[in-house]
Amino acid sequence: MPHDLAHANGHTSLAYYGPVPWHGLGTRLDAPATSAEAMRAARLDFEVELCPLQTECGLPITDRRAVVRHDTAMPLGVVGPAYRPVQNAEAFAFLDALAEEGAVRYHTAGALRDGQRVWMLARLPGEMRIGHSDDISHPYLLLSNSHDGRSSLRIQWTSVRVVCANTLEIAARRGRHQGVTIRHRGDLRHRLDEARTLLGIAQERFRTFGDQANRLARRSLNTAEVDSYFEGLFPDRADQKRGRSKAIRQRLTHLFEHGRGQDLPGIRHSAWAALNAVTEHVDHHRTTRGRDARVKAENRLASAWFGGGAALKRQAFEQALALPS
Repeated sequence: MPHDLAHANGHTSLAYYGPVPWHGLGTRLDAPATSAEAMRAARLDFEVELCPLQTECGLPITDRRAVVRHDTAMPLGVVGPAYRPVQNAEAFAFLDALAEEGAVRYHTAGALRDGQRVWMLARLPGEMRIGHSDDISHPYLLLSNSHDGRSSLRIQWTSVRVVCANTLEIAARRGRHQGVTIRHRGDLRHRLDEARTLLGIAQERFRTFGDQANRLARRSLNTAEVDSYFEGLFPDRADQKRGRSKAIRQRLTHLFEHGRGQDLPGIRHSAWAALNAVTEHVDHHRTTRGRDARVKAENRLASAWFGGGAALKRQAFEQALALPS
């Protein structure tokens, strides 16, 4: 897959600990780092500033300002008068206290779209195993911050399935997302305290997720049930290009049979396998728009973690849980 990461001054904006991600791009960390060390390694140690706007005729635009990356002078977005930038250091620093306590370990940090969105992935203790198989998922904390004015700072839980690197957001309860959203306005300190308090329930949420995943692994699906599950996610629609949904369902059926990790003992032909066909499709194969392969891959990652792809995976999870026992 073509890489999907931002570049600054000729360097890839990525740092990682552990297995090499993507194409081996970026800076490898020998040990989990502080947020400041991870930011420097991932080229995220930049600040943004608000700059005035004007028309081509030189008239000031008083109700809008540009968010500009200081090190490259790259404009990242246009925002209203109440917008307050959240600097990368400010967004990520609160994780250091958790790292010092051993509650998290930094694993990956990077930027998308010239730094419009930055993110840091920190691993939490524990793991989830399907039965006695080698199908293991790890819990992570995903913190993302945007500089384009389109989204808030967000802290969310996610699981990463080791065998295929598929990701799935962990919900607090059906219909409600797990995490904290912090708008770019006012004082952030009390909201960051709230986010830190949220970590206290992490293990409970992940245990619940493990119970749900194992229940899905024990639920065998016949051919008709598999077809119905995928049709619920990708129904035929009159306004779509003819055959598009059918082609996606065929791809999902192939991933259900032959996707990564689907041949592990206790996984094959289960509801868990059907769910992971969807997550693999979204994270690794879903068609996206873009002017070139790099931008398409970048858009796929952004969608899978923060946009429509993440929503589709949540829907697939809830739909799998709703299957009759």
